[in-house]
Amino acid sequence: MAPRVIYWFRTDLRLHDSPALNAALDLKPEVLYPIWCWDSHYVYRARVGVNRWQFLLDCQQDVSKSISKLNKKSKLFVLREPAVTLLPKLFKAWNISHLVFEKDTDAYARERDAQVMELARKAGVEVIVKAGRTLWDSDELVKANDGKPTMSMSQVQKAAEKLGEPDKPVDTPKTLPDPGDMKLDFDQTQPKSAPDINEKHRDEKEGTYSAGIAGPNGDFSVPTLEELGMKPATTQHRGGESIALKMLDDIIANEEYTGTFEKPKTSPAAFEPQATCLTSPYLHFGALSVRYFYHKVQDVVEKRRRAKKAVSEVPVSLKGQLLFRDMYFGAQAKLGWSFGQTYNNSHCRFIPWHLPSKVDVNKKLITGEYEVDDEEKDIWFQRWAHGKTGFPWIDAIMRQLRQEGWIHHLARHSVACFLTRGGCYISWERGAEVFEELLIDHEAACNIGNWQWLSCTAFFSQFYRCYSPVAFGKKWDDNGDFIRKFVPELKDMPKKYIYEPHKAPIADQKKAGVLIKGDGEETERDGVAVYPKPMFDFNTQREICMQGMKSAYAVGFYGNSKAVMDGTWKKAFDDSGEGPTSGEQGGPAGLDSFEDADGTEELITSPPTAKRAGRNEGSTGSPKSTRGHKREHSQSTLEGSFKKKAR
Repeated sequence: MAPRVIYWFRTDLRLHDSPALNAALDLKPEVLYPIWCWDSHYVYRARVGVNRWQFLLDCQQDVSKSISKLNKKSKLFVLREPAVTLLPKLFKAWNISHLVFEKDTDAYARERDAQVMELARKAGVEVIVKAGRTLWDSDELVKANDGKPTMSMSQVQKAAEKLGEPDKPVDTPKTLPDPGDMKLDFDQTQPKSAPDINEKHRDEKEGTYSAGIAGPNGDFSVPTLEELGMKPATTQHRGGESIALKMLDDIIANEEYTGTFEKPKTSPAAFEPQATCLTSPYLHFGALSVRYFYHKVQDVVEKRRRAKKAVSEVPVSLKGQLLFRDMYFGAQAKLGWSFGQTYNNSHCRFIPWHLPSKVDVNKKLITGEYEVDDEEKDIWFQRWAHGKTGFPWIDAIMRQLRQEGWIHHLARHSVACFLTRGGCYISWERGAEVFEELLIDHEAACNIGNWQWLSCTAFFSQFYRCYSPVAFGKKWDDNGDFIRKFVPELKDMPKKYIYEPHKAPIADQKKAGVLIKGDGEETERDGVAVYPKPMFDFNTQREICMQGMKSAYAVGFYGNSKAVMDGTWKKAFDDSGEGPTSGEQGGPAGLDSFEDADGTEELITSPPTAKRAGRNEGSTGSPKSTRGHKREHSQSTLEGSFKKKAR
């Protein structure tokens, strides 16, 4: 019998340079079903804001049209049920012989795919998996790095030397086989919607599963934001392979830009257009092949070298940016779920941040909630997330992120440093959650890696190098045009005060049509716009953060250190240290106590510990009343339909 093949699209919404699709076509199949399984993990459990949903739907629509151009009987068939319950039914109903898909080493995807492959094995279906999401297979990159996570650019380069140049792109198919009969003579398995982390983005009830597997019109159409119950997207950026290839053509056509690109020299304040390529969201959804991008850039660089023209070098070059991406993927491929948290992470430094993640001590994983050890810090976090800090440079960046779903990498540096080691001393995991929700280019490995880098918990250790929310912005945009664009209440503020409007005299504020007062709750008074005062003195906070980082580095704990795991870490820190450090016995992973840790009912009560020299004799434990009450907050790491396993 000729092969009957399901091609399962996921992070590869393209037809060009698709090794997995190429492998499916090499089977010479009798029928080819290009499908997408609508995954409840992303609909309900992962943080996905409206802008990234819109970008995904754009990419799906685009690749569906491209499939139909090659075969008018075919398209991207979106089936509204998670793969683990749907695929076994399709294997039988469609008499499938092969399942083919692109490899994905994200922690959730790896566990989902393992379960799918076992189900396929039981059904007698052959599974073919091909790497294509990164320059090198992430697992092979780890092997070439002596089986260790790739934690530096030099490690990636040395491993790459062993593996050789990334494979050349494969050809785009010119034809596609017909799909077979699309009969669905079985019941839909409805996924559970609770807990729905994305409920806050919905105006209406989520309904992508309610019309059945084939959708409301029975045509396997791509869902809409309306079906998701979501508000309209606010980003101007649109997804799709056709857009990505046009963008890349324009980039490559500018030989000088491509050959001499140095990312640190591009402006975070540039808009309309931005200073960098903005190809990252297309790479995330697989609408643009990273190998195709790499070899196009490499061709330009080699051409310029032969002509003895200037070229930029790794790591600041375009090629270097792609290597950084593989570095983070390699780290995640090795560390799994623990890569996305401090707790039980052997390569992440332990810092006693404010607002630490709650954990499950049995599973050794964060639970999806955080502890409010200090009410003021939670207020700071909310003001940061919504662009109301009173620091216009920070607020402009966060408002651009919320509106457009994308910000420049140096802008990301600014706000990440500000939230963690350079201002608020709040856990990097809180910032990573916000970025996961709002970025259209959110890539779990890259987002986690960048937050660890900027918080100096992994990859980078020069914590004394901070970004000023005033001087750094002025360096790129002295007139404050970026601020005037994204913080419109300050659009008429004199240049002298645009970065520090709280210093403007009342007369200047009135002339600019804005009052500088309050904490961001009030946006207008008597018809006049209100912009908040700074939520703290930056110079004072920077010094507090520096001392806290210096102390934590001296202690030298990592996420899997015994003291971090069993809660005895407080003995190594002064009571006056920044973060929830006061008291004798803490909780695991930087929690103030075991009160906010799950799974503790199975633990033996911790034995008494010796008091540290100089500690107040009356101190018997973690003071709960002086820090404010604890509140539950959802985050993106709530368990979905799969049970996470620590590594």
